[in-house]
Amino acid sequence: MTEARDEQYIPDPRRWQVLAVLVVVLFMSLMSVSSINVALPTIQQSLHATQSELQWVLSGYALTFGIGLVAAGRAGDIYGRGPLFIAGTAIFTACSIWAGLATDPLHLNIARAVMGIGSGLISPQAVGMIQQYFRGAERGRAFGIFGSVVGVSVSIGPLLGGLLIQAGGGDAGWRLIFFVNVPIGILAIIAAFIWIPKPLLNRNREKAQGELEPARDLDPIGSALLGLAVLAVMFPFLETGATPLVWMALPLGVVLLLVWIWWENRYKDGGRAPMVDLHIFRVTSFANGTLLVSLYFLGVTSVWVIVTLYMQEGLGHSALEAGFVSLPSSVLSAFAALWAGRSVARLGRKVVIGGLFSAVLGLVLSVLVVWLHAQDLVSEWWLLLSLSFIGIAQGAVISPNQALTLAEVPLQYAGSSGGIMQTGQRVGTSMGIAIITAVVYAVLAVTTWAGAFIVGFLVIVVVVLLSLGVAFRDLRQRHGNAWL
Repeated sequence: MTEARDEQYIPDPRRWQVLAVLVVVLFMSLMSVSSINVALPTIQQSLHATQSELQWVLSGYALTFGIGLVAAGRAGDIYGRGPLFIAGTAIFTACSIWAGLATDPLHLNIARAVMGIGSGLISPQAVGMIQQYFRGAERGRAFGIFGSVVGVSVSIGPLLGGLLIQAGGGDAGWRLIFFVNVPIGILAIIAAFIWIPKPLLNRNREKAQGELEPARDLDPIGSALLGLAVLAVMFPFLETGATPLVWMALPLGVVLLLVWIWWENRYKDGGRAPMVDLHIFRVTSFANGTLLVSLYFLGVTSVWVIVTLYMQEGLGHSALEAGFVSLPSSVLSAFAALWAGRSVARLGRKVVIGGLFSAVLGLVLSVLVVWLHAQDLVSEWWLLLSLSFIGIAQGAVISPNQALTLAEVPLQYAGSSGGIMQTGQRVGTSMGIAIITAVVYAVLAVTTWAGAFIVGFLVIVVVVLLSLGVAFRDLRQRHGNAWL
């Protein structure tokens, strides 16, 4: 973000209303994702689903969400982010009705897969619009609000899911998790039509502010190659009991990724605008931030999966009780994100480093609680305290990292660069959940749930420490930068 651009920047008077629409839709989509974890046992009983069918309730959504993020971001950069955001919200809302009415696992999984497409349209537009409508310290505050919603929705989702299951009972309870999205989605669509400026107005404003308008070219071959590469990389990690043949998709994905890189460079050399200008990775803040958050999601996303399994399968608690353990974490996550949003312009990467240290502390303390509980020395409810440090980490890492990672990215690539970062998050999430839960169940085969929990959390500690190493490297490279 250059000084000249800031001088030409004219704040849109509707920017805070736009942000309100973004965070409402974000809350709806993320809450729906996190709450489904506690509903899986109820869904299995209600629809008589096999373990494989149940796995695809999560996997189908993750796949369709991940494969189109960069292409959706690129489309928003070119044709306007508002219309694609509204379309994604409409798809997500309509498919929530479809999922809630599902009478068998097949229809539920198809609905969930199409919901993933809707979320894949929403996410990069939300990040791109924050880049578009906010500058400087205001952008940090906007990302702080954005991050508080991310933290609350992810952490409180299991609790709300448990409450809805408790209120609705066996068959109706899990359906309410989907139906609750409908009024939120409809109101958000109406508000978006009222408050989000039309694409033509956006373009005129950007040109008036000295921005370059990207060429109207979606680079369809590049989009297809990257989508297939992400699909091939993610699929083995999402398929329960993947065979050696399925794992062959992983090296195929690497090959497709290399072909995509070759194609994007060739496309640019031909004088056309590629889907992703790979020179963006020469911006060290973007490259470091994308790697950092990919590693973070690879590790920390599995925390709530392991906690839910431990509380329900290991200790026999209800879905509501399993969800309740995340409540303090979600509250502290919101406060941490708001503080981090106000502080990131002054403290820079130090905010993220503090958040990562908080995550390590929370993980280690949770291991200690579970070990002491196995010795009948403390109650398992001490997890309410230890997991709170992970909530603080959620608020202090995710959104400040977004602000720092995208700070030097040209606005015309805000959507596609945000899509790259979120693709890293999705791939990290898929790989992390598959690998770490596989480790948990392998340990469970020879020991207790306490032992499996401890080993799983220690694996996450190692991954978070790798993320912390990237953060320190970025801090050194930013020495003397205004963000510090």
